[in-house]
Amino acid sequence: MNDAEPILEPELPIVDPHHHLWDHPKHRYLIDELLADTGSGHRIVATVFVECLSMYRADGAPELRPVGETEFVNGVAAMSASGRYGDTRVAAGIVSFADLTLGDGAGRVLDAHVAASSRFRGIRHAAGWEASDQVRNSHTNPPPGLFLDGAFRRGFAELGRRGLTFDAWLYHPQLGELADLARAFPGTTVVLDHFGGPLGIGPYAGRRAEVMTEWKRAIRAVAECRNVVAKLGGLVMPLNGFGFHKRDTKPSSTELADATRDYYLYAIECFGPDRCMFESNFPVDKQSASYRAIWNSFKRIAAGFSAAEKAAMFHDTAARVYRL
Repeated sequence: MNDAEPILEPELPIVDPHHHLWDHPKHRYLIDELLADTGSGHRIVATVFVECLSMYRADGAPELRPVGETEFVNGVAAMSASGRYGDTRVAAGIVSFADLTLGDGAGRVLDAHVAASSRFRGIRHAAGWEASDQVRNSHTNPPPGLFLDGAFRRGFAELGRRGLTFDAWLYHPQLGELADLARAFPGTTVVLDHFGGPLGIGPYAGRRAEVMTEWKRAIRAVAECRNVVAKLGGLVMPLNGFGFHKRDTKPSSTELADATRDYYLYAIECFGPDRCMFESNFPVDKQSASYRAIWNSFKRIAAGFSAAEKAAMFHDTAARVYRL
């Protein structure tokens, strides 16, 4: 059982820059559930929350309802900051949602998020779109070409005026659109989530080598934009096609590392350790692997890097980008 794995490098400080909190009818993942995972042995000193349609306001102006998520998470962060829940500072940074297709009007929403929490750092407006009905599009129900849309870009400009970050979630065929967006706004920090979503299901099933070739070319172009940093994780979701979620026994860290290493090493080669940060993507990736095994797999993949490079990828890049 991978949950019995010894923790590798247990003293290495880690910022987990990507997790969610929610209370769904069939699945609760709040501070207690998160701390059960972060407390499994790795030294998680802080985390960053990323939007997931959680606790939106029930009323008021529709465009301002996502501010409820920042208010909710700020309360969880305050609980953690009291010290009563241990040393990990949960949601030390908060990434929420604002509809950037509001154009100039997105600025009002961003200002409301800023007012709701001193921990608010930026937004994610998910853009994952695929023509095949075998691939579920992002929870924001985006149209194709969102990052190229004029209204979206007017809203995106409001981020830079406030020194806010943009988390980008998309699928690998859209990486060229992200590069175009990043080049158009070189002063805004863009955080690439989950390797840009290399797909392995639907029309992409059984085509991993071909997809990786396309992905490598696109990732190289994105990495040339110096304002883009990469989150390394979120690679064992069902959409990636590895199938770990279908197994009766969760994979060991060695299995995870062997299956995914090439993606990690190539992204690190392209971006450099000072523009990379390992992420858990919990609880989404929890259906495929344990928190303990996932972070052990990252440590196995990073074994050949220097102490300074490891510090960057496990802690320093996330702390700098999200101003923790």
